Amino acid sequence: MRFDTPQNQTDVLPGLQHQTQAATPRFAVCLAAYNGMAFIAEQIESILGQSNVVLQLFISVDQSIDGTEDRLTDWAKTDSRLTLLPFGRRFGGAAPNFYRLLREVDLSGFDYVCFADQDDLWHGEKLWRASQLMTRKGAVGYSSNLTAFWPSGKERYINKAWPQREWDYLFESAGPGCTYVLDRGLALAVQALVRGANEKLLRIDFHDWLVYAFARSRNQTWIIDDWSSLKYRQHGQNQIGVNAGWQPFRLRAQKILNGYGFEQARLIADVIGVSSLPIVEKGLRDGRFGCLWLALQARQCRRKPLEQLWFFFSCLALALFKPVAKGDA
Repeated sequence: MRFDTPQNQTDVLPGLQHQTQAATPRFAVCLAAYNGMAFIAEQIESILGQSNVVLQLFISVDQSIDGTEDRLTDWAKTDSRLTLLPFGRRFGGAAPNFYRLLREVDLSGFDYVCFADQDDLWHGEKLWRASQLMTRKGAVGYSSNLTAFWPSGKERYINKAWPQREWDYLFESAGPGCTYVLDRGLALAVQALVRGANEKLLRIDFHDWLVYAFARSRNQTWIIDDWSSLKYRQHGQNQIGVNAGWQPFRLRAQKILNGYGFEQARLIADVIGVSSLPIVEKGLRDGRFGCLWLALQARQCRRKPLEQLWFFFSCLALALFKPVAKGDA
């Protein structure tokens, strides 16, 4: 399938057409799979087809029943760029699978590390562009906009590149993890965090949110690119999917209003070691009054203006009808 760029999107990063690194950048691509036979071949082909980079694709498969393991085993025999982690383990979700990749893959020999889902389609210059932009901006982390697409042929350009706010990292990720690129220093620091974390780690359902929060909490530069780096496939088996339309909005609204979102934020704050920050102690851990205080901080807790407004009213609703319990998550 050909990757068509959205209107007004260029294939080449302005100002970098003739800039190259001293050596071709080396990428470790970490892909988590589960019952992926329907789409994984197209995804892997789009990864292996990346231009101007050297990459190794590491794949961890949540125990599947559709032949995914056999297909990948055959593929790895013919292409040394595929490295398969031992099969047979059951994770029950994408985040534990990605934590497994972060724990077990040797990342030290790569310049960059990135995450991949099993069913998207990457732009051919996704990784090269990220490396060049990170080098130019001195950034340790990168994410981007994306283009959601449906079986009907419908497409929608998704903008994640709103200006970053002081505390947004504790209340949202930088976008889908499949757009993330980490430099080696950040990747190794995240790996050490995952390897040394306690049982709270497995209660965090969003590896991408955790990684973004870790980087930003250390005052590191993270770029959210306004360029669409991939096609983000939408189908009935998406664990999360794109936040477009009424149904996804309703599901996310329920997670906020039942306190799940703040519980995840508290867990992330604990794991990355920022529980003493006022936004956590005075906001996330102070029950009804904390929710009211957070409502007043809405502009610093979400990037998109409309979501700042939604955050404000959600905090008020939690304070009035279902206050977050004080103490640990």
